[in-house]
Amino acid sequence: MTATNNSGNWVRSWGASPQAAHDGLGSLNGYPPLADVTLRQVVRVSGGGRRVRVRFTNEFGTAPFTIGAARVGLAAPGGGVRPGSEHVLTFSGAPAVTVPAGAPLLSDPVDLRLPALAKLSISLYLPGRVETCTCHDPALETGWTIPGDAVASPTLPENAEVLPVRALISAVELLPDAPAKAIVVVGDSRTDGVGSTPDTNRGWPELLAERLAERGVAAAGYVSNQGISGNRMLNNGIGAAAAARFDRDVLATPGLGYVVLSVGGNDLAISFAPRDCDGPLADFLKVFPGTPVTTDDVIAGYRQLIARAHDHGVRVYATTIAPYEGAEVYTTEGESARQAVNEWIRTSGAFDTVLDFDAVWRDPARPSRIRDDFHVGDHLHGSDAGYRALADSIDLSLFG
Repeated sequence: MTATNNSGNWVRSWGASPQAAHDGLGSLNGYPPLADVTLRQVVRVSGGGRRVRVRFTNEFGTAPFTIGAARVGLAAPGGGVRPGSEHVLTFSGAPAVTVPAGAPLLSDPVDLRLPALAKLSISLYLPGRVETCTCHDPALETGWTIPGDAVASPTLPENAEVLPVRALISAVELLPDAPAKAIVVVGDSRTDGVGSTPDTNRGWPELLAERLAERGVAAAGYVSNQGISGNRMLNNGIGAAAAARFDRDVLATPGLGYVVLSVGGNDLAISFAPRDCDGPLADFLKVFPGTPVTTDDVIAGYRQLIARAHDHGVRVYATTIAPYEGAEVYTTEGESARQAVNEWIRTSGAFDTVLDFDAVWRDPARPSRIRDDFHVGDHLHGSDAGYRALADSIDLSLFG
């Protein structure tokens, strides 16, 4: 299987899978509606390039919304924009645009050279009300709302307030200087980076991008993190299921060369979670509709995603499912299912490569648990050190 060569074509260098506001972690609950405000958000690209375009999103919106003005520039500390790097974004040549309900929208390209791992500031002014905010929850990188039109402000005004989600943006795409391929990672909260230190890009996909950039091979430095916290492969719940969003979030990615599947753990954990519980766990499980699934169901789901990706000529890698004993959703039945699926991932030959995250994280003295120095305290999500260990375990020669 040979990945596509994309010399001279757009490649996605940053991504965040869109969600409906009510399908996230609830970070927008009680947050004022977005109206007559500027959103300023910072994203760190993975690979670099010479031209930039931004993908805005209203894919879960119930009504159109208007972008009155938008700009990009190199981010400065504290929400500022580096002087001289600012560029006005246009849309078919116009400075304003209406984004249809249910649709994404690409800006016109601008000439802005970004090195690998550069931080890009994206500002957009919303003159009217956004009825339903398409977002990514949580953000893990601080953004802000500013009253009125502040897209041209070089510094963050004092009246800015923190925006708790990625709002109305879903991707940054670049024209690279050399042939390049995008690596798209599909996963749940462990891919999304929950547990890592905010504003530090310490999730394992971001750390993988750093390792690739340090290697100095431009053709392999582009990583798009399509993790959704709480996500499953087969059933909707928090975010659309990976099987449902695969065409949009993965196969439609400009410059796609590799897919890493790091999803399926929530399918098993939630299907085998204790049903006679109360309190926070019971409330959590109510968010996850759908019939419980079996190991055979999960394996069949993997086979479907592999076939769909291979039809596009890209390589498909899988991570084994890491341990979670000690988390509220843990059961011995769920552990048996995890072990069975991991055995299939390792031995079936269905994937082009297996990344054995279970082997990296498990406690040698108790393999159903994560090593204490690798989780954030909940026996489920990684610490900065835990995510670093995952990223460091990956053979970079797989991507170039």
